[in-house]
Order: sequence, then C-alpha cells, then structure tokens
Amino acid sequence: MAKVTPISGFPEWLPDGRIIEQRFLDVIRETFELHGFSSINTRAVEPIERLGAQGEDADKEIYAVSRLAGGEGDARWGLRFDLTVPLARYVLEHAGKLAFPFRRYQIQEVWRGERPQEGRYREFTQADIDVVDVGELSPHFEAEMPLVIADVFRRFPVGDFVIQVNNRKIASGFYQGIGLEDVAGTLRIVDKLDKIGPEKVAALLVEAGATDEQARQCLALAQIRTPDLGFVEAVRALGVEHAELDQGLEALAAVIRTGMRNAPGTLVADLRIARGLDYYTGTVYETQLIGHEEWGSFCSGGRYDALASDGKTTYPGVGISIGVTRILGLLIGNGLLSASRSTPAAVLVALNDDESRDAAVSVATALRQRGIACEVAPAASRFGKQIRYAERRGIPFVWFPGRDGGSDAVKDIRSGEQLDADAATWSPPEEDLVPQVLRTDG
Repeated sequence: MAKVTPISGFPEWLPDGRIIEQRFLDVIRETFELHGFSSINTRAVEPIERLGAQGEDADKEIYAVSRLAGGEGDARWGLRFDLTVPLARYVLEHAGKLAFPFRRYQIQEVWRGERPQEGRYREFTQADIDVVDVGELSPHFEAEMPLVIADVFRRFPVGDFVIQVNNRKIASGFYQGIGLEDVAGTLRIVDKLDKIGPEKVAALLVEAGATDEQARQCLALAQIRTPDLGFVEAVRALGVEHAELDQGLEALAAVIRTGMRNAPGTLVADLRIARGLDYYTGTVYETQLIGHEEWGSFCSGGRYDALASDGKTTYPGVGISIGVTRILGLLIGNGLLSASRSTPAAVLVALNDDESRDAAVSVATALRQRGIACEVAPAASRFGKQIRYAERRGIPFVWFPGRDGGSDAVKDIRSGEQLDADAATWSPPEEDLVPQVLRTDG
C-alpha cells in the first residue's frame, strides 16, 4: 500500500476538535439567526476574471479549476477565496427574488493558495454576515455588525476580545488632505503596520512617492486608538482638513457610540486598521484576542458601496466574517480549548451477553427518543472491558440492562455512583447531555 502523504494547509480535525468546531458553528448560526439573518449557500467556483478583479492582496493566490481531460485550455473558473465576492454575484443574479435590505449569513469553506502556517490554511471555513440594499445603505447597519460578533464571542469561550473599528474615509480624506493622491496604495502600505512595523512602513511610503513629512503624518494618524469618542479630537489635532475626512469621523463616531451603549468595553476606534481589500469604502473591522494580539485578526470586514452593480443599479453592503478555522486552529493548537469528550454519546448501553443485544438496542432507542445520545457496546465482553471502552471514548455513563426481569442500572463511571434507572424517565445532568467546550487556560 502506498504511504499516505499529508498535504499542508488542509486541516482535518480529530473527533474532539470536530466537536469544538461544531459547537462553535452552532453558536454562530444561532446568534446570526437571533439577529434576523437568513442563511444562503453559494457555489464553490466563480469566473477567474470576477475573482481576480477584487483587489485582493498580492499574496493571495486563486486556485484554478479545470478538467483533467477534454483538451481544455486555460482554466475559466477558480475556487472562491472569500464569501463576499460570491455574495455580490448572488445578489445580482437573484435580485428580483430578494427582499431588501437583504440580511444574509453564510457558513462555507473557501480556498487560498497561501503558504500554510499557524492559523493560516489553504482550505478553511468562514462564517459571514452581510446586509445589502439597493442604491443606498443606511449607516446604522455599520454599527450593527460588531454587536452581532460581540454576541457570538460572549457565548463561546474564546476569552477576552476587542473589535477594532476604523473608517476608510478617515484615511482617504486625511491622505488627500496632506497631498497624497494614491489613496488605495497608501492604505495597502499602512495595512502592513502590524506585520513590518512603522519604520518599514514609512520607508515604503517614501518609496511610493510620499515625502518624509507625509509619511510621518500617515503614521501619526495610524497611532490614534481610543475606546471612546476621543479619537475625533485626536485627529483634529493633526490639523488636516478635508470633506471626506469629516464624513469618516462622523460615521466612525456613530459606530463607537452604539458600541459604548450596547457592548461596553468591546469596541475601540483604531485608526491603523485599513484592510487590504480595495472594495471597502467605509467602516472596517478587525478583531483580536486580548493577550494574543500576535495572532492578528480572526474576524474582519467592512462596508463596500460598489462591489455589486449591474451597470444600472448598485447594491451597497456591509459585512463581517469570522475565520472559523483560523481561530479554532490557534485556540486548539495552543491548548486553550478542549472538549469534555470526543463523542456525542452520553451513555454506553452495556451487553450482558450476545443474546441481549436486542434488549440493549431497545434501551438505546428509548433514550434516543428522549434526546439522549447513546451507543450500544460493540461486543459482549466483560463489564470491566466495556467500561474501559466507555472511558476511552469519554462516555460518562454506562447502562446495565437488568437480568431476568430485574431493574436496569446506570453508572457514572467517573464517580462510581450507580443507581437503578428506567430508560423512560432517567436523564443525565444537563452538563453531561452534550459535550462541553472548555477553556483550559484558567
């Protein structure tokens, strides 16, 4: 048999890791729906020209899709690298059947030809929410996005987090106000601040045509960070004036003000946040775990006003995306999350002997009908061996069917406590009914 060779960048969870992932996805889905977002799925492939026209960072590589046979030339399609570009196409294709403003969530896999490293993969799951409207999009939706994300992370044990918010109009107006014309190029350089530091960013800005003073002013803007509305005065103190700068400050102030009222301590105005994608036009978001800032952002997004347009009608939107595989890969890989067991089963129904399997299946059926996950022992071995099987699987309870009309019994194999039980009425403690996700760093 040929040796199995792993392919880096395509993570596969073990059962306990998969339980953590599924629980996280459940929390995400439930929270998104609680906020009124409807689920959609989109196809895995899009035309390469559509994917390649979105201004993604240069280190992004699109996976091309083509047939192995049939004599096809250059590939026409590529695997989606995010869920926003497919959403734009979806809105254009189905606009006549959608109710606007369209509130959508989407949880699917995406693919990027990146160099795999900790927290970065070639195949990974994203969970997105977006609000898209026709012609105009009310700015209050920009304030809603981080509130939804805050609800998700409060319900799942990721630890303390902060949602960093900026507005692209602040940077755009500021750069124009100091005489820089290549706004998009400047934004992409400033977006590298966390990766390469201020000195290298300044050097890149000068290399791109900025003066030393303009580079200094760009860095001064990027250093402003406040948990309240103090950023407005801090920007004003830099002495730059531009109409677009005023618009951006007003929009960001509205987002921060909403956060202060509804998710206190969660949002900060951070003017270094730029986001590398060219299609963002307004508010932008990045999310970090406090104490693990070196991991970077695992939940980001922003407003886009021209991503979806058929030439006659424009569909502006705002959205935010959770990098599900990214954050779980970091938390699980660093031993910060664990599952209480590696199986959904709360009960193992033991076998007295081979002839008692039908009776054991009847017990299991009665428990399952009441929502209690269980499995029947694989073989009628000694009870000690069946208990050890349950221990290896992490199953907390073993059910012993009664003999010769005697009562059934259930044993908590962790404490050793054993009680008579009836499959029609017994239930495990609530914390044992389903596997629990545990924060393991105290």
